[in-house]
Amino acid sequence: MNLKVNRQDYQVEDTPDRLLLWVLRDELGLTGTKFGCGIGICGSCTVHLDGSPTRACITMLSAANNMEVRTIEGLAETDSAGEPVLHPVQKAFLDEQVPQCSWCMSGQMMTAVALLEQNPNPNADEIRQAMNSVYCRCGTYYRIRKAVERAAQLKAVEQ
Repeated sequence: MNLKVNRQDYQVEDTPDRLLLWVLRDELGLTGTKFGCGIGICGSCTVHLDGSPTRACITMLSAANNMEVRTIEGLAETDSAGEPVLHPVQKAFLDEQVPQCSWCMSGQMMTAVALLEQNPNPNADEIRQAMNSVYCRCGTYYRIRKAVERAAQLKAVEQ
């Protein structure tokens, strides 16, 4: 099966009904995508399939065939000197000191990236509505909202 993850092509020899989460983590070593609830509710496993936020814990490998999969590891870019450049969402989450236990953070960031790609300047209610789909057991929701607001400002400056 052909799988494109973070702009790299992979040939995955696995059963089509295997969950994408386990292929990413166990086969490809991309452990930034976390296992949380296993039933698609908590959002810790959120990745992008062709730009759409998708729960990897309930998505079969076959659903990702010939699609672009983006994980938390694929957010940062590399500059001309080969140094990593954080995505504005990653930078904002660090600047606002959002992570505590960090279990949900990759899902939070992937959800925030999808929101900002669809709506570059969301208001507080739009951020709250979009980010409600990912649970944070530490309760850092206020800092998450502030980080998404900051990421929107950073993206606006980049462009």
